[in-house]
Amino acid sequence: MYHRFNEPKYPSTNVQMDIFKEQIKIIESSNAIFIDPNNLDKEISAIHKTKSILLTIDDGFSSFYKNAWPYLKNKKIPFILFISTREIGKNGYMTWDQIREVQNSKIGIIGNHSHTHDYLVDLSNKKINYDIDQSIKIFKKELGYNPNYFSYPFGEYSLDFINIIKQNFNFAFGQHSGVIDLSKDNFQLPRFPINEKYGDLERFKSVINLLPFYYKNILPKERYLTDEKNPSDLFVEFFPEQKNIKRMTCYSNQGNKWRLLSFDNNLITKVGPEIYHIRLALLLEKFTTERGRVNCSLNDTEGWRWFGIQLVISNN
Repeated sequence: MYHRFNEPKYPSTNVQMDIFKEQIKIIESSNAIFIDPNNLDKEISAIHKTKSILLTIDDGFSSFYKNAWPYLKNKKIPFILFISTREIGKNGYMTWDQIREVQNSKIGIIGNHSHTHDYLVDLSNKKINYDIDQSIKIFKKELGYNPNYFSYPFGEYSLDFINIIKQNFNFAFGQHSGVIDLSKDNFQLPRFPINEKYGDLERFKSVINLLPFYYKNILPKERYLTDEKNPSDLFVEFFPEQKNIKRMTCYSNQGNKWRLLSFDNNLITKVGPEIYHIRLALLLEKFTTERGRVNCSLNDTEGWRWFGIQLVISNN
């Protein structure tokens, strides 16, 4: 997941083009397949002998159009460009003509990123519905259709928000890290955010070599935490085929500091057939940032597996 290109004023959402080009070279040298988003449903269910990469760009900043778009167009690398309709044409953002140019190229696929890009998850269902309806009306007016793909603003969603999105979209993406595979929910698809802090080439190499970490279920399903449920323990059910679970370690950013959760410190325990308890409450610290994160990895026989969970901390 990318945002800005050659805008060092915004390091948390920016990547420099020279680094971006090197990242693309790393993908190409790994013989990975760039996924055509039009075939995403087939790609998820297909068995590939090589890794598959999907590029996504959020927000429609003009720096993408000026810097990254000519490069991607020349190399014919497909991607999804997620647009928040309220900002289009404003200073620093693409225009509708530019968005139509990307759409007509058949290289870039347009996705919906809400109307306002506000912290929608904190709003009532009525207000969320209104925002999404506004974006759909504008997309239909400007492009003639509403996109099949949605990207949650800030990667934040609740069960209610997911159910609203299911009414008008086929896929929805968050900002929790992980590898897409058949076991992942089509309305909670993970992405690795790439920026100046988390986009150095060594990390990038490790990210594109990560393997899917399959799981059957994660409870509770609600990712929106009220104060009385902060923190909330997690229960992960794996498939019997997944071996070496005892090698799994997780990290939580409770108290705005990364904390190790492992079998060795008794913060991960087995509580049933293939079910494991991640004991966040034992740390006795709340998630203090807007978004709590739990990342789990497993050094398996075939390589490193990874999945991430993003928890939204209520502002109400």
